[in-house]
Amino acid sequence: MDDYRLVFVGGMGRSGSTLIERLLGELPGFVAIGEVVHLWRRGLLENESCGCGLPFADCAFWGEVGQEAFGGWDRLDVHEVLRLKDGVDRTRYLPALLNIGRDSVLAARADRYNELYHRLYSAVCLVSGAHVIVDASKHASLAACLRRRYGSSLHLLHIVRDPRAVAHSWSKRVARPDASPDSSEPEMARYSAGRSAVQWLAQNAALDALARRGTPTLRVRYEDFVADPEAEFGRVAAFAGHAGRPLDLGPDGVRLSRGHAVSGNPMRFADGPVGVRADHGWQRDLAPWRRHLVSAVTGPSLRRYGY
Repeated sequence: MDDYRLVFVGGMGRSGSTLIERLLGELPGFVAIGEVVHLWRRGLLENESCGCGLPFADCAFWGEVGQEAFGGWDRLDVHEVLRLKDGVDRTRYLPALLNIGRDSVLAARADRYNELYHRLYSAVCLVSGAHVIVDASKHASLAACLRRRYGSSLHLLHIVRDPRAVAHSWSKRVARPDASPDSSEPEMARYSAGRSAVQWLAQNAALDALARRGTPTLRVRYEDFVADPEAEFGRVAAFAGHAGRPLDLGPDGVRLSRGHAVSGNPMRFADGPVGVRADHGWQRDLAPWRRHLVSAVTGPSLRRYGY
């Protein structure tokens, strides 16, 4: 029996998940560790910056985690981990992962992959003293893998945003301030409107499928969160296991502390007062043909999620 609760933030990127993750990390007994799915490459291989501002290799927190989990990061064959990841944690494997049996090559890979995460999460709890881990990796394929290891003790926070807003955000050119000089990804990824729409469909459909299979799930729409952040975050915090006083998300915002989130949105470096503000720029700036394309591809699900 695991002595921690795992809260997995899932959904399509650019949907407001980083802010919700950071807010959860401010709750007592919680630790928010960013997009751990990218730790193996961006942290260990490319030594990108931790949320604390230091290169991953110089961060005392992650150094201690690596020591507790694996006897030191140098004891881990990173290239072997990345090969294992490519063999199981990919969108293409989602149909198989959702229906995985006990005796298969994919099942064996998923079990080895899950063991890495379990050792990592256990070490994070030991080093941080937290009892709730918030992993904002978002990838439905990783959530499907983790479900095999954690079952109903995996709590899935499913973040949804209007796919037209998501497509607009993915079209922007944004430098990654955390990227090292040797990084393979100096800028945040960019998607075409069509690819963004297809990915939005695939990720949300897979997360819905996990919910139907019994994974405890709370769905939060970005638009509802920015419209009434205190009420929506109250729901999120309660679902994640917080029983105390909720955060005050009033007009002055929340004072975020410096954390150790790996990879993800540049907002993970923010500290000090941070407010919750809506971003509806897509309604003005998204080209009409792109809007129509995304609407056509995601049509049935638009209605499902209330858009």
